[in-house]
This record gives sequence, C-alpha cells and structure tokens, in this order.
Amino acid sequence: MERRKSEAIGDVLQRFLRQEGLETPLAQYRLIQAWPQVTGKAVANATAELYIKNQTLYARLTSAVLRSELMMQRQALAYALNQAVQKQVITDVVLM
Repeated sequence: MERRKSEAIGDVLQRFLRQEGLETPLAQYRLIQAWPQVTGKAVANATAELYIKNQTLYARLTSAVLRSELMMQRQALAYALNQAVQKQVITDVVLM
C-alpha cells in the first residue's frame, strides 16, 4: 500500500472544524475558559456571567470596584484574551 497524499492531523482537524462551522464556537469557548487565567482569581470569582455575542464579550461582575478598574483596561483585556486563544475572537469587552 502506497501513501499518495499525507496531511498533518492538525490540518485535517482544522479543515473539518471550518467546514462544519465549529471553528468560531470552539474559539469562543476557549476564550471564555481563558478568562480566569487572564484576569486573575479575584476577577474570576467576582464574575457572575460571561458570554460572547457579535464579537463582543459581555461580563457581569458583582464588584463595582473591579468593574470600574477593568473598564479602563478594556482594550488591553480584549487583546490579552485574544492572545490567550491565539485568534481574533472578540473586538470589545462590555462590563456590566
């Protein structure tokens, strides 16, 4: 048996995810999972709700102090989260 066309398994999986429309939801899931590592334990514990809609991350925080502190760092936070998943998933962060 002769190999004719070999591909790396990562390339095959990437193509499959793209064809099935699962690439974006998977990247969004990874970004939400990266929230505690990027923001730290205090912010993660104060986070009540976290979701992505139209390339915007919405985070409901229970602490007004943390919310106001993060408001000033929204762009840096979006950049750090995108870097954590190595993909442009979000363009803005809305803190509620």
